[in-house]
Amino acid sequence: MIPTTKRHFLALDGLRGVAALAVVTFHFMEMVIGNYSKLWIGHGWLAVDFFFCLSGFVIGYAYDNRLEQMGLWDFLKVRLIRLHPLVVFGSVLGLLTLLVDPFHLGALGYSAGRVVLIFVTSIFLIPYPVMQERGHSLFSLNSPAWSLFWEYVANLIYAIVLYRWSRRWLSVATVIAAIVLCSVGYAAGNLWAGFNGKTFWTGAARVSFSFLAGLLVHRSGWIIRTKLGFGALSVLLLLAFMMPYATGGWIREAAVIIVYFPLLVVLGAGATLGPRAEKLCRFAGDMSYPLYMTHYAVIWSFGEYYERLKPDAVHLTLVVVSGVLLLTAFAYLVMIFYDLPIRAFLRSRSVTSASRS
Repeated sequence: MIPTTKRHFLALDGLRGVAALAVVTFHFMEMVIGNYSKLWIGHGWLAVDFFFCLSGFVIGYAYDNRLEQMGLWDFLKVRLIRLHPLVVFGSVLGLLTLLVDPFHLGALGYSAGRVVLIFVTSIFLIPYPVMQERGHSLFSLNSPAWSLFWEYVANLIYAIVLYRWSRRWLSVATVIAAIVLCSVGYAAGNLWAGFNGKTFWTGAARVSFSFLAGLLVHRSGWIIRTKLGFGALSVLLLLAFMMPYATGGWIREAAVIIVYFPLLVVLGAGATLGPRAEKLCRFAGDMSYPLYMTHYAVIWSFGEYYERLKPDAVHLTLVVVSGVLLLTAFAYLVMIFYDLPIRAFLRSRSVTSASRS
């Protein structure tokens, strides 16, 4: 739906893929070691803030000059077609894992009516944090969907208000959002929350700054032409996820979100890639969203497996590495045989409906 004359920032696509792989690895590891300060990728959750920043940049780049012509409803249809098929698919996978988990011991503990309600709220992205054993996640069947909920909110606010704002007002809003984010970090001692009912509004603070910052980067034309390749940019991104914990760590987390991630977007937008790197980045970008939205059903089952069998370090390493690779392959199949065909079908129906009206 983006005009072909628009430049495509392939390095940013590649970095999105790297961030998605980091999230999957982090989710595997947190099932083993709940204390993030002892994880080598203990700040993997920061990938979500990077996603939000990328989203602000890409949405502004793609729609600033044509949203007025499109109108609110057409914009929302485009975003729903792009995002929601995998929201539904991830919910179905989560339901299957909930009902059929070979490593889960004991009864389910929920009535059929409650399970149906959990599923319906999941596919419609209505927060329903009722499962205590899953940390009261906003979406118990597919926990990462909490960020999609806020992505939708950010897109809606963009289409109603933000696309009209001048760079001056956008800068003021971004500064205010940064202050709010720092206040949340100071109060909680960290910025990792937002996925459950108790920390619901932390998610609002995280998406508010990062989406606005990405949009501001686009509106300001902050693109630095650089010879840094995809490999170097990937290392820079991974360093943020592997950042060690320390006293007052929220300050460093805020610095990464407020300064480091927007800078990486600036550098990624101006990166020069060779033909092989372009192919790799295109593949990683295509894979990132399917991987992000389909992996967590396996993560729940992996958690049950670890608690039940307590594998040694060697077996655990093999399971995690194999799990990441298999989930990536599965995400590719989901993209080819489900996501792309469904989106193409919905786009054709949307065009047909528009022509009839």
